[in-house]
Amino acid sequence: MKTARRRTLAAVVLSVICVGPLSAQTVPHDDDTRTQYPWLLRNSFFSVSLGGIDYEFSSQQLSPGEQVGTVLTPHPAARIGLFGHEFNRFLSAQATYMRPASFVAYDNVNGDQGRHHVWMALGAVTVKGRVPLTSRLDVYGEGGLGITSRHGFSAGRTDVVPDVHYASGVFGTGADYRLTHSWDLVGGMLWAPGRSTDKQSPTFMTSMGFQYTMRPLATERARLNAQSGFRFPVNVIQIETTGGYGYGVNTFFAKSVPIFWDGNVRVDRGEAIHVVRNVFHTARVFGFDVGASGSVWRSQADRSSFYTVSVYPQFRFVFLRTGPADVWAVYSLAGPTYISRSMIDGQALGTRFTFQDFMGVGMFVGATRRVSLGVKINHYSNGNMFTQNAAVTVPITFNMGYAF
Repeated sequence: MKTARRRTLAAVVLSVICVGPLSAQTVPHDDDTRTQYPWLLRNSFFSVSLGGIDYEFSSQQLSPGEQVGTVLTPHPAARIGLFGHEFNRFLSAQATYMRPASFVAYDNVNGDQGRHHVWMALGAVTVKGRVPLTSRLDVYGEGGLGITSRHGFSAGRTDVVPDVHYASGVFGTGADYRLTHSWDLVGGMLWAPGRSTDKQSPTFMTSMGFQYTMRPLATERARLNAQSGFRFPVNVIQIETTGGYGYGVNTFFAKSVPIFWDGNVRVDRGEAIHVVRNVFHTARVFGFDVGASGSVWRSQADRSSFYTVSVYPQFRFVFLRTGPADVWAVYSLAGPTYISRSMIDGQALGTRFTFQDFMGVGMFVGATRRVSLGVKINHYSNGNMFTQNAAVTVPITFNMGYAF
């Protein structure tokens, strides 16, 4: 079985290499076209907004015969624009993800003196139409398809608050104010209908935040960035391994400094290979990459073997450049992934579609910066877009690669 999985991983890697037009050598600086956004990213955007979410949770969601002491419904929430594209000043489309900062809590259910959480999330793909009021201020309306997902909880074999998962229309309105050529201040409201048969109330969110649009750079600026003399490798191939140690790092960044996530399924060991291509970079610090990976893992509790195949975006920040090495940090979010098992260590992951996230640090070393060394932590989760989402946590991995 191990040999078969490793052959599968090798086949995935070879396919990625064959499909991707990998250059045989680093592009000379004078001919480096990666300092201009590629056509797919031009006028594309992402956004982050914070605000308040409103929905009704009470004893009405309980199954017949169940009782609850108190129900706490926190309202702070975030809406993330994962990817959008502006077709012109008047029309754009976007995929967004919305969830509360803290989940609804049911306390003292049937006198158990415990706390039980109900997870909620809303994903949406919407079309956004703008009407300019001034050269900087637009009002907009948006509408599209939304997925509402509610993960309840059980007591024994009884669903105290049942799971709910359904598709519906979503609608919103708001305003955009252009601060600079690329940055907008955005504020708005979004509404998703409830479903009475599942005792799910409508969801309403108001928020305000920022949107960054990748406008095409001026030709002179792109040329100067290309001639800066700082290296950004075109391609990187990395091998990665973990021995199941270092979970304290995952816990630290999930709880003490909450910029990453934990999970219920822990990995005991694993190997992976990543193929990464840089598609855009600034003069010195920032690079945007696209990558693909194939991984084989073994879980900690039941020693279950499984594999993942992912494609993903990657943000690279080269924060220190010295003679011996260029030191960087990477962060990747919501890379679409196929996972070979939907149940691991008795934990339900949802479906075989999930997302890959990782963060790490490393360096390119040597006079030509051909060698890549780094450490990462990984996470697989469907973001509560399905009613089951145990999530997989991968502890510290060590990677070594070749850049060209």
